[in-house]
This record gives sequence, C-alpha cells and structure tokens, in this order.
Amino acid sequence: MNVEDLQKMALIIRRNIITMLFHAGSGHTGGSLSCTDFATVLMFRELIHNPKNPKWIDRDILLYSNGHVTPVNYSCLAEAGYFPKKDLLQFRKLSGHLQGHPSCHDTPGIEVSSGSLGQGLSIGCGVAIASKREQHRRRTYVVLGDGELQEGMIWEAAMFAGHYQLNNLCAIVDRNRKQIDGDTEEVMALEPLVEKWQSFRWHVITIDGHNISEINNAFQTAKNVNDKPTVIIAKTVMGKGVSFMENDYKWHGVAPKRDQAEKALAELGTSLDEWTNYLASH
Repeated sequence: MNVEDLQKMALIIRRNIITMLFHAGSGHTGGSLSCTDFATVLMFRELIHNPKNPKWIDRDILLYSNGHVTPVNYSCLAEAGYFPKKDLLQFRKLSGHLQGHPSCHDTPGIEVSSGSLGQGLSIGCGVAIASKREQHRRRTYVVLGDGELQEGMIWEAAMFAGHYQLNNLCAIVDRNRKQIDGDTEEVMALEPLVEKWQSFRWHVITIDGHNISEINNAFQTAKNVNDKPTVIIAKTVMGKGVSFMENDYKWHGVAPKRDQAEKALAELGTSLDEWTNYLASH
C-alpha cells in the first residue's frame, strides 16, 4: 500500500475500534487509537505474512506486548483477511473468539497470548535469537506501551538484545505519555528515554507516530541496521482521531457509550449503524 492507501486503512481501523468497543461495552480505547497508524503500516506494508496460512514458516513475527490493545490488533487482522470482519462484533463475548487479551489458541494471526505487561520483549528476543541461529531471514517486531517500560523485565530483555546484537529485532514504543493512572512522567518518569535505550546498545529512531511517511522510513532504516536491535519511539496521542478522547488517560480502559460512539464515528466520517452494518456484512 502507498501512503494514501495506508491513511485510508488507518481510518477504517479507527472506525472498527470504536464500533467493536461500543458493542462489547468494555475494552481499551485510548491505546488502541494511538497505536493505529504504525499498526496499520506494520500489517499492510512492513510485515511478510500470509493470512491464508497464519503459521507459514517464512512469516515475520509480530508481538503485542501491550496485549490489551486488542481492538487495533484484531481490526488489522480482520481487514487483512485472517478472519471475517463480522467477528469483530463478538469482541469480548463468550460467543466469539476475540478475547479482551489475545489468545494464540483462539484467534488466527495471534502469535502469543499476552497482556501481562513486560513480557513481550523477552519473548521477542527468544524468537529473534532463534531465527539468527537458524539463519532464517524473518524479522521480529514487538509493540510496547510506554507505561510498560516501567517494568524491570523490559530492561533485562533490552540488555540481552543489545549484547547479542539482535539486528533482526525491532521494538516500537507507543509513546503517548499516558497510562492507567495518569501521565507516565508523573507516575514514574521514563525520560531520558532515548539515552536509556542507547545505553543498552540499541539503535534509536524517534518519529511522529501518526505520520505514515515517517513510520515507513523508520521501518526501512531499521532493516538496514546491521549490528544492533532497533527501537522506534513513536510519539503518539492517546485516543488519536477522536477529539474528546485525545490526551485523556481516563480513556485507557473505558469503552464508549452509545452517544460517545456516535459522536466519535461522526468525527471519523461515518455513523454507528452504518459501520455496524459494514462489519456485519463482511
């Protein structure tokens, strides 16, 4: 996909997120919306994968360490063809296969069950070093929430990846500066974040996490780094795309009510009934 097509797909993903969260009545809104642009680029441009064969041996591996952002993860998988889009309307329901936190036993395209924050980068390190030892060309991508970086296990994994020069590993930090209790810098400051990663021998790229061209360029740069892992610090806005959700940490784990969903979808150029019907018919 080119930049314009990716922007159009990101809009579709945001519509999916609001609609499925409304129908579920629970879930994580803010981080799903802040991850949408780079998640779209990953799924529809960067990753080598095959929706018709989710376990294809030559696929790249994508792990969401911040597993709670399933609305964006599932939306991308559905739009890519891993399962019918109508399944999104069964999000968090016993009748569906889309749990609130991802399960690799239930949902095609999910590589690892996640949600316990701090674990994803360690898993990514294991995949990346195994790929190097097998001399396999696959790349591993790990999405991290910024509040998650307060977990000690993250930095053990960062030290491991730097030591073993895992140049086939790329981490993406959703740097929206918000977590469940407020601003990250008030809860437990992460800055200076660039210098932290550099001290663990990572190549660091800082971008506007909503600029498709910058996201594309960052992934391309990461593939050309030969002697160390890369972390992309994507500066994002929690709730991006919906004015009354933006930069408000209270939307971390809250689903929109009907009036809020209607207002959000109007800002995204559609209506709740229209987008519900779109999903139900595909």
